[in-house]
Amino acid sequence: MFSRLFGKKAPEKAKTPEIMGLYLGGSFQIEPLKLRVLEPQLVMNKAASTHIIQAVGEVNLDTGGKILRFYTDDDAFLQVILDGGDTESHITDVKLWYFYETKTVGSDKQWETLINEGISQAHYNVEGYQFSRVWEAIGDKSPPVAMTERTYEEDGDVSETDQFVMLYERALDDDQVETLLVCGEEKLINGNFDRCLVLSTGFNLTQGDITING
Repeated sequence: MFSRLFGKKAPEKAKTPEIMGLYLGGSFQIEPLKLRVLEPQLVMNKAASTHIIQAVGEVNLDTGGKILRFYTDDDAFLQVILDGGDTESHITDVKLWYFYETKTVGSDKQWETLINEGISQAHYNVEGYQFSRVWEAIGDKSPPVAMTERTYEEDGDVSETDQFVMLYERALDDDQVETLLVCGEEKLINGNFDRCLVLSTGFNLTQGDITING
């Protein structure tokens, strides 16, 4: 009766993830002093202090944890990792990442080689800097970690991307590290796979390094 009178109930819109006051369409600022101290040592340069969030990504991990990524207008994303819950008390890691390089993978053979050999190596070199693999498995090989990211955009679009990732790092001054994320991304578009290799470099932040602008 009610459906005939008022029509079928529209499906509920998926709730875009939020944490620490970060949300789609909002903005935040990184402590400028932190950037001035770290930037001379980093592959990335000319990082913006103020960022506007243009998309939000969410990855549910097999361990029960979660990764939230807040993509910004500066070709960057603020990544927050949670373990055991969705509140600020469950945050275990916060990093600011900058996209370094994206390359298209043109064939199934190239993709297979990338997954089996290219993403996970003992060391990875970027601009003469050597990064060492962080995630190690028992045995001779450490395969990339598979995950699926659900991304929410400002125009309401929601998409999913399969990712195969490996984390690397190198030491900086004062016990700091620069991290490298090597990621093979695969998305099915109109029945065809769109694949690419994405490199991003990042550094650690504390919640105190971030100011929410609204």
